[in-house]
Amino acid sequence: MIFRHRFSAFAVAATLVTSVCAPAHADNLKLKAIGQPLATGLIQKNKEQPFFENFAARTGLPIDVDYKPIDTLGIKDTEQLRVMKTGLFDLVSLRVSQNSRDEPTLLGLDLVGASPDYVTGRKVGKAFFQTVDERLQKQFNVKLLGVWPFGPQILMCSKPIEKLADVKGLKVRVYDQNLAKFIESLGGTPVPLAFPDTHQSLSLGVVDCAITGPSSANSAGWPEVTTHQLPIGFQMALNGYAITLKAWKQLKPDQQVKLQAAFDTLGDDIWKYSEELFQDALNCNAGKDPCTTGKKFKLKDVAVSPADVQLVRSAVGKVSLPLWAEVCDKTNPTCSQKWKATVGPIVGIK
Repeated sequence: MIFRHRFSAFAVAATLVTSVCAPAHADNLKLKAIGQPLATGLIQKNKEQPFFENFAARTGLPIDVDYKPIDTLGIKDTEQLRVMKTGLFDLVSLRVSQNSRDEPTLLGLDLVGASPDYVTGRKVGKAFFQTVDERLQKQFNVKLLGVWPFGPQILMCSKPIEKLADVKGLKVRVYDQNLAKFIESLGGTPVPLAFPDTHQSLSLGVVDCAITGPSSANSAGWPEVTTHQLPIGFQMALNGYAITLKAWKQLKPDQQVKLQAAFDTLGDDIWKYSEELFQDALNCNAGKDPCTTGKKFKLKDVAVSPADVQLVRSAVGKVSLPLWAEVCDKTNPTCSQKWKATVGPIVGIK
């Protein structure tokens, strides 16, 4: 019964998308796409949306895409793989951590402590890409087209902190079980919250701190309801682009090559843009110059100590990998074995 109601909600959303779609060319292939939430900010606004809204020009293919950010559809960001498997959408800007409950293999792209910087994050994404792609194709009939980052996810608090250990006794917004376990290991209380609900939760004291990227936080106004930022990267917030195998197989081999090339270019562009946004957003949040991409606030910058850096890096072996391996291997028996073989050498884990 629950599934029937949920499926009905998906169907209503899909019908809405179809009804407002006005094809530009009668002979073009029509695809429906789910985008990142509008609330996440500049990557969605300046890179993703223009790509999908000018899809035929960007790819050189006769394809029209009806693109809708997920927070305009009435669909939860944890349900993306499910709606693709049912065939209601063809393309998705895949939120990796949020969909890892449906497919734990996904989280191997972004374990806490594994990607403290952009260079490492890109190596990890490339190393584990094939494993994730194969799994999504097998379980959901979905092909992974690319992986890209929002950027290092940092800590923002409405209470004074001087170091990472100060989260002990505080309630911290998290977005996946891997991060939740790490916060627990520090003595904090993890509170799973969707991104759009976090601003109000900080304002009302439902949580004392929250973790996200500084640019997304700036766009969503989190510095209005926080006082401190600790710019240490827990995760890289990797996301992906994916297409249903049904839609993929509608393309000829040369068209598949063109489509993949276009997503490769988009991914490269976002990797570069994300890194530019990261430092600028930190400046904006703290009221410093240069600040060219966001609004200036007055957060206190908390210095990242070597001890904090080591604490996060050690989380891979002590917390995030053991927890994730136990969960992932239950449904995908070779999951952690493949991770250790591909990502392990990058992060120093055997």
